Amino acid sequence: MSHVYEGGCHCGALRVQVTKPEPISRLIDCNCSICTKKGVLHAAVEDSEFSILKGADKAVTYRFGSGAAQHNYCPDCGIHVFGRPRNSPDRYSVNARCLDNFRSILETAKVIPFDGENHPKDRQS
Repeated sequence: MSHVYEGGCHCGALRVQVTKPEPISRLIDCNCSICTKKGVLHAAVEDSEFSILKGADKAVTYRFGSGAAQHNYCPDCGIHVFGRPRNSPDRYSVNARCLDNFRSILETAKVIPFDGENHPKDRQS
């Protein structure tokens, strides 16, 4: 049985779907500068589990620092919905707070701190 989650930005211009074989059980709370300011809780999603339902042509990508991470947001309302994290650029990270049933996910998922503030890809050689 698949577990299907839908969600999107505040204005509804960008909608996504996550289909996982198991319920979302882990959320990553990164302390890097942008995740802290956005208040994002990351749900790791494989490429095959992620699809953009609406607004693929509208999504804007922001990069900074090492440029490895992609932060995708709605240009109309500014809400960060998904991205590709620098520690796993081969998969997606969905902002769980943007999922329609976020409150029920939060009731059962474990929130795991991640030290993105001291990420090795940001260290100078």
